[in-house]
Amino acid sequence: MRVELAGQIEHITYYNEASGYTVAKVKVPGQWDLVTVVGNMMSPLPGEILKMKGEWSVHPRFGEQFKIQTYQVTVPATIYGIQKYLGSGLIKGLGPKMARRIVDRFGKTTLDIIEHQVHRLAEINGIGKKRIAMIQQAWIAQKEIRDVMLFLQSHGVSSGYATKIFKQYRDQSIAVVKQNPYRLAMDIVGIGFIIADRIAGQLGFPKNSEKRAEAGMIYVLQNLSDEGHVFYPYDTLIQKCADMLEVDAPLVIQAMESLSRSKKIVIETLDVPSHTQSKPQKAVYLTTFHLCETGIALKLRKLLSTPITIPAVDSEKAMAWIQRKLDVSLARHQISAIKNALQNKILVITGGPGTGKTTIINAILKIVKKQGVRTLLAAPTGRAAKRMKEAAGHDAQTIHRLLEFNMQFGGFQRNETTPLSCDMLIIDEASMIDTILMHHLLKAVPLQASLILVGDVNQLPSVGPGNVLNDIITSNIVPVVMLTEIFRQAKESRIITNAHRINSGLFPSVAAPATGLDTTDFYFIEQEDPERVLQIILELAVNRIPSRFGLNAVEDIQVLAPMHKGIVGAGNLNTALQHAMNPGEAAVTRGNNAYRVNDKVMQIKNNYDKSVFNGDIGRIQRIDTVNQEVVIRMDDRDVNYDFSELDEITLAYAISVHKSQGSEYAAVVMPVLTQHFLLLQRNLIYTAVTRGKQLVVLVGTKKALVMGIKNNKTTRRFTYLQQRIKWQGNLI
Repeated sequence: MRVELAGQIEHITYYNEASGYTVAKVKVPGQWDLVTVVGNMMSPLPGEILKMKGEWSVHPRFGEQFKIQTYQVTVPATIYGIQKYLGSGLIKGLGPKMARRIVDRFGKTTLDIIEHQVHRLAEINGIGKKRIAMIQQAWIAQKEIRDVMLFLQSHGVSSGYATKIFKQYRDQSIAVVKQNPYRLAMDIVGIGFIIADRIAGQLGFPKNSEKRAEAGMIYVLQNLSDEGHVFYPYDTLIQKCADMLEVDAPLVIQAMESLSRSKKIVIETLDVPSHTQSKPQKAVYLTTFHLCETGIALKLRKLLSTPITIPAVDSEKAMAWIQRKLDVSLARHQISAIKNALQNKILVITGGPGTGKTTIINAILKIVKKQGVRTLLAAPTGRAAKRMKEAAGHDAQTIHRLLEFNMQFGGFQRNETTPLSCDMLIIDEASMIDTILMHHLLKAVPLQASLILVGDVNQLPSVGPGNVLNDIITSNIVPVVMLTEIFRQAKESRIITNAHRINSGLFPSVAAPATGLDTTDFYFIEQEDPERVLQIILELAVNRIPSRFGLNAVEDIQVLAPMHKGIVGAGNLNTALQHAMNPGEAAVTRGNNAYRVNDKVMQIKNNYDKSVFNGDIGRIQRIDTVNQEVVIRMDDRDVNYDFSELDEITLAYAISVHKSQGSEYAAVVMPVLTQHFLLLQRNLIYTAVTRGKQLVVLVGTKKALVMGIKNNKTTRRFTYLQQRIKWQGNLI
């Protein structure tokens, strides 16, 4: 039976930012014990007065609870309530201690003082003009956002999303949402079509609205780009959108034409090479991806058609000189790579671990330095750039830093009008570069410069859309040197030899060498029970590997997971590893993650304002609950995050194999079970194994490992870069 209940929130037991689901203890007048209330609420705060409608229920484990169906919030009237309210994190700059001092001074008039006479807070010792301004600004914002939140709450929007909506549109938030809620999906990171569509439904927008169809198509194309596609076939896309939206195809076609007219998408009929049997197909691109794909092909054409400017050398003399200089005997393919680098405008060097890519880069650098050639080195990630710098003894940067990215000034500062100052550009880990980044990189390469792309084409393709390195190689227009020989020193590492066995479709060698278990760097622990696999991984990461190999559990050991969900998925592994490696009370909770100081975390989306990028890993240094800020050490610098920005990070004790690209770890541990069969592919296992520097441990079943190694059918990505390069190359 539905009843009414009123009371003051004493404390929040549980709050899920994403769903708004709350468990709170409420003091109800006339009741001796605190009442447990549960339900979806918007940013509940201790001290607030709740007027609730709902029903009583008895939970089998937690006892009597009041389930909230609807509620209203008012500010507290008692001194005790006001103090709890102000000290709850409501306002940046006010913690529990300062809140108590303010309430001690102004009593029941405290909120009125903040509302109408905020300057009087200067009467409190320790509150100056700067803090008063901060409190005033936060108080006004809280009042404005509460109106927005109450409106959005009635339409099923969580408080986290409500905050983002308010930041985007400020006092126009309600008007924008009422007029076109689908704008949220296009304007605000983290609010996708599904949430916008739910709001639109609550506001009475019909399913066959053209605005809904347009937003739905953009949503589908964005999801497809997340899967790696640069375009999607026209007919298949229409059917996919119609099924997802539950509308007829003509409405989708109408929306597609409207989006094309507004230049949000590009519809192109793709010709095919004459020697194929395929018919021309209609393709649909998000405009950005079409611009980038055509831009890459055009710039490669221009570079290839421009004469090389590096001074000519006697290649035989150069080879003899560099071998003496490096005190090495270069293999045939290495010599070929070095000669090609000196003779071609663009060169791709690809090969697995232990095939001598680093030696080649060092040799090229020393030869061209002797000639006075200006050289720049870069890689997609900070870790890859750092490794490149250490190996080459030459300064190396991330591609974003190389291109001088600055959000304040509109993005990449290096482009066709302000190109890089170099005669040769060498890029490592090129398989990680997606379509958008490659476009911006090539824009900044001066026409007279030579470009060398170094990478391992057998690894997973880029996290972002496209398969750029592979497309460049298969175009057969750019010279390519493939390194296949494993050098003697590398052969002593089972990690390297097993990586090449896996890449060849063979089961890795897992038998211990005659000299004993401790001398190998590659282990396979057989176990089929997922619960036991979880426990083994915990024991390995927390105790066995650190004690036996002298490694730091958090810094040196990386658990990789083929999947996010499940007992041994990245999500559950993170929870278990955090509890084992960094136990304690959570200082801040965001979604399903509870964060503590010293937690290992990872950035999961590019944030150009902060110059942190998808896959960057750091450690939490400080959590300030008063100013609602988290400080994370990323590489060699501290980055500040507002609590509302914590959806950009996640725990990183365990990460996906995709996110590990470009990084090396002292030790890698990975579960391999048949429950991962949908994602078990040869290039995924190969990529995971090649991340380990000193140690790799796989835990699971031989059946699952064989399944993955035999599965060499990589998921197709719809790109047209190979054909564009080939055709434009033939026009030179």
